[in-house]
Amino acid sequence: MKTILVTGTSRGIGKAIKEELLTNGYTCIAPTREELDISDVTSIEKFFSTCKTPISGLVNNAGINILGEIDTITTHSIQNMLNTNIIAPLLLIQHITKDMKQLNYGRIVNISSIWGVRSKEHRTLYSATKFGINGITKSLARELGPYNILVNSVAPGYVNTEMTQSNVPPKEQEKIQNSIPLGRFAQPQEIAKLVLFLISEDNSYITGQTIIADGGFLA
Repeated sequence: MKTILVTGTSRGIGKAIKEELLTNGYTCIAPTREELDISDVTSIEKFFSTCKTPISGLVNNAGINILGEIDTITTHSIQNMLNTNIIAPLLLIQHITKDMKQLNYGRIVNISSIWGVRSKEHRTLYSATKFGINGITKSLARELGPYNILVNSVAPGYVNTEMTQSNVPPKEQEKIQNSIPLGRFAQPQEIAKLVLFLISEDNSYITGQTIIADGGFLA
């Protein structure tokens, strides 16, 4: 069974992805922040210098979302968002594809967002990085396709996670749910099952795509 590296597995979607992979017999490498701090280039280098297991799949799930009006955005926020949401996934892909090319096999799933397809106020930084990861997905799908490495993005809408519960007031949650055709937020397990398919050998021909899972919200 394949070995998959998943980042950001302590809670929410990442935790659900890890559990789904383990339930289906995959070996899942889910490093803690002490083992792999994706905001630190040195930590990334150290992790791969000690990780000798051939990795055939990568789920770039870890990310941050700093909201704010344009005149409140700081240089530190910009750099932090870019480091975590763009630079780290790129570096992880760069390291992992060395083995994947040798194996002539690989599956990469980048967790994006509906705010990487459409945007709204106060999400300038977040949308910049999520539109960016979708662009990276398309470019790498073309570059890595000859090595049988498939690269896709999953763009969840509103998901019932701790982050959603803490960031979105109850009245706003109700309003949003009423605007979703399915009438509810996604459960993390629903996103995880989509990722499981894309990261598996069952996915043999889908690459370069940003797959939206939002209950019809953007429709």
